[in-house]
Amino acid sequence: METIIEYFETIPSSHRSLILVSGITFFWLLEYAVPLFKFDYKKFRHAWPNIFFTLTTIVINFMLAFILLKTSDWTVRNDFGLLQWLDLPLWATVILGVMLLDLIGAWLAHWVQHKIKPLWMFHLIHHTDNHVDTTTANRHHPGESVIRFIFTTLGVFVLGAPVGIILLYQSLSVVLSQFNHANIVLPKKVDTLISYLIVSPDMHKVHHHYVLPYTDTNYGNIFSIWDRLFGTFSTIRNEELVYGVDTYPDVDSNSKIAILLKLPFGRYRAPEGAKFEGTTDTANKQTVS
Repeated sequence: METIIEYFETIPSSHRSLILVSGITFFWLLEYAVPLFKFDYKKFRHAWPNIFFTLTTIVINFMLAFILLKTSDWTVRNDFGLLQWLDLPLWATVILGVMLLDLIGAWLAHWVQHKIKPLWMFHLIHHTDNHVDTTTANRHHPGESVIRFIFTTLGVFVLGAPVGIILLYQSLSVVLSQFNHANIVLPKKVDTLISYLIVSPDMHKVHHHYVLPYTDTNYGNIFSIWDRLFGTFSTIRNEELVYGVDTYPDVDSNSKIAILLKLPFGRYRAPEGAKFEGTTDTANKQTVS
């Protein structure tokens, strides 16, 4: 464990980029081999807006990273935060740190964005993707990237998380998000089994169903325990899934980036009469493989 933390304390930016690119590439290829849905779409065209928002997320996190590092340095130097106060073995400190960063920086941030309308309008861009695949993982409006960064910084401050734990958490978060958004199908028993510990593909896809109450469930990113603990866990059959948002039925995966950037500011209005048809075949032109 000490070796892992020492590595992440000094991990080069090139290695972090490699983790991001390797994850997308791996799950992108896996989607061809074992797809959950056979989407009627052009995969590369669909990916472009998502890749654009991935790049904006990287830029924003890079620009604000010094705040995260300064916060971590201050807490460690001043012996402040939960992890600093608890006298735990290194392995327990790392596990607890990653879990609680996931709770505050991912689950709580996600839950709050669904409950506060102005924040939801930024998060909405993520939900308007009606062909959810591994590239959807980082489809976040720049405004949402800032919001998530604030919650991550809050988590670092409350926990007194050292930089090695922070970067380990962020690396796991990237890969697990790519995994649980990927358009892949696992044997049902395997998916169900791993969903008791981490967020599986079937578990997270429920969150992308186009209507309530499913949209307001399964907020988790790495660990599934938070949804089970806070009563926000739900299931739905894959055959019933319809991706998107019912209040924005024609803002789809291939929308122009400019439209998506303006969406949180109320500069888009759905055409009168636009609606989902309510089945996977007609709404998303998808069929379960």
